[in-house]
Amino acid sequence: MKINAMFYLLGAIPLLASCASQPITLAPVGPNPLAGRTSASGTGHLQVFSSLAEESDDQNQGSTDPIWYQHTDYTIYDARGKVVEHVENIAGHYSTSPRLVSLQPGNYVVRARTTEGPAVRIPVVIQPDRTTRVHLDENWKLPPGTPKTEIVCAPGGYAVGWRADLPSK
Repeated sequence: MKINAMFYLLGAIPLLASCASQPITLAPVGPNPLAGRTSASGTGHLQVFSSLAEESDDQNQGSTDPIWYQHTDYTIYDARGKVVEHVENIAGHYSTSPRLVSLQPGNYVVRARTTEGPAVRIPVVIQPDRTTRVHLDENWKLPPGTPKTEIVCAPGGYAVGWRADLPSK
């Protein structure tokens, strides 16, 4: 019996190690090069469409309260790896929109969950008076004819954002 338990434990170690593995790092994402400036404040904005989680007011009571989906939380780090902000990624209690976060212009790293499940690290570039959007929920519709060289893709192949090194038009 002890031998069986030892084999189960040894078999579980790789599974536990895979859960603690490092997130995948994607290419840098920046603001839409085709969009104009969104304000004149000098700060930039970030909006992360992270994976969706089911929500309800049911509190496990078995009632028929409505179910809705909200974007999961994520963390923003500065270029040195220090936490800048942990973002509760909702605009309101019943909202399905992700929160718009104001940031000083610069380079950051976002750690968030994709629809596929694993966490990813996405370097993001925040520019003054522009909005950088990261789409990890597989719902972003690219403009027709967008060359693949202008976008960053997730491991699953879907587009997550505009390449950060594209010139503004």
